Amino acid sequence: MELLKVLIVDDEPSNIQGLVRYIQWRELGYEEPQTGESGEEALDAIRQTAFDVLISDVAMPGMNGIELVARAKELLPRLQVLMISGYNEFEFVQDAIHVGAQGYVLKPLKLEEVSNRLTMMRETLENMRRLAEQTEDLKRKVSGSQRLVQERVLSDLLAGLVPGEDTQASWNGLMELPAAVRELRLFVFNLDHFLSLKQRAEERVVLSALFRQTVDVALSGFGSVWLAQTSPDEIAALQLDPSAEDKARIEKQLRFVQVILQEQHDSTVTIGCSPTVSHWKELPERYKEIRFRMAQARLIADGQIVRGETPDAGAFDDYRLREQWIPEAIRQMEEGDAAAVRETMNRVIDVLSGQPSFSYVQAIGMSFLSELIRTLQRGGEADREMNIVLWRQMLDCSSAEQIIEFLMECVDRYMTVEAQERMNQQRHLIRKVAAFIDERVQDNWTVKQLGERFNLNASYLSVLFKKEMGKTISEYVQETRIRQAKELLCDPSIKVYEVADRVGIQTSAYFTYLFKKMVGCTPQEYRNYR
Repeated sequence: MELLKVLIVDDEPSNIQGLVRYIQWRELGYEEPQTGESGEEALDAIRQTAFDVLISDVAMPGMNGIELVARAKELLPRLQVLMISGYNEFEFVQDAIHVGAQGYVLKPLKLEEVSNRLTMMRETLENMRRLAEQTEDLKRKVSGSQRLVQERVLSDLLAGLVPGEDTQASWNGLMELPAAVRELRLFVFNLDHFLSLKQRAEERVVLSALFRQTVDVALSGFGSVWLAQTSPDEIAALQLDPSAEDKARIEKQLRFVQVILQEQHDSTVTIGCSPTVSHWKELPERYKEIRFRMAQARLIADGQIVRGETPDAGAFDDYRLREQWIPEAIRQMEEGDAAAVRETMNRVIDVLSGQPSFSYVQAIGMSFLSELIRTLQRGGEADREMNIVLWRQMLDCSSAEQIIEFLMECVDRYMTVEAQERMNQQRHLIRKVAAFIDERVQDNWTVKQLGERFNLNASYLSVLFKKEMGKTISEYVQETRIRQAKELLCDPSIKVYEVADRVGIQTSAYFTYLFKKMVGCTPQEYRNYR
């Protein structure tokens, strides 16, 4: 095993000698340590040697331990760091972790604790090395398996991850995607009632494997077909630019799959064939459509071959309107995503505009309005009257065009008025949180405690605060403390350590460090030269 390199930095030579002498370095997998007595000296050593572990004191004259770690991590990102400090410097922990320290031990040092930390760091480095090797090995295996790559690409395409220039370039590192396609045909193979079969889990696993094997064999003679097993009972196949001969051949193979699964494994397979498309971006919608048609076909009989050209587009459009697009538009409106709302509403309008039946458009419009009113969850008298007005306006529409125009007005009204109201409420709440912090800066409130006080999830509070204030809660607390400290330093009767205590910083050492980091000078210098 290759021994790891370690650097110890402390301005007290006795601390260094104690670690060098009493830690069993070679038994722990380390070389004899190199040492330094200042941050500047340590940084020079790090520029010359690729150390694996850095052990550094926090409080050192000149460059302190936090500054050293931050700069060392820029040079050696994989460097493992163990910080050392006295009990009265424990406030440095947060900054130490922030700049990349993996461990923190307090003086007086316990050799067993330091040894345990070093053992954990060695194990971490070994795991990182193994992971890097396995990642490279996986990349080599994936690069050599076109079938695996094709399956991953097809899965992404069906999920709506259409390749742009960047993603296509990344896939091209593993396989050559066609620069342009003229025709794409999608086939979906699905075992009927797979989950409802009274079989043991073991039998279902075997059946799923046999299902995949059968489809693989059936389509193995087509070089331009990609396969992806999207679930244990479903396989998708994409045929790229098929010739007339391949189109005829694949039809026979569809029946082959059904016959083999029926005769040898007593299972029926429903197969969906989508209409041909000419662009990758059309695949997700065709995939949803053909699965919908397959579900409808099963209501009549299992084991069918379902054609995408079957003239029942209206049923699928109605399904998308009621089950997909209307709920999606409402959700996007709640989230305030104007661009997404526009895109979804354009789909809704496209379908409604092509409907010959006024009563159908009216029914969809009423369904949309009902969902919107329910989402608003208003209960006041004025709100109830407004809802009645909206229903009357809907019923007064005498054409499909008027209903579409009315729905768009409702959406616009919601996106402007409601979104602004929600934003104002959030702004008011965050301002209350900020004022609370200003008044109680001496107390050490956690984000979780603030969230509980203001009835908000801690993570959501953090997101709202950063969006409104342009900084995290932690950054705001530090800035507030320093701002109030600067005001207190203007009064010469208040000692520096008293200023630190009044703004909630318990030690003078950390107060000096934080003040200098944020203001550019020490508190005493600020007082002397302001």
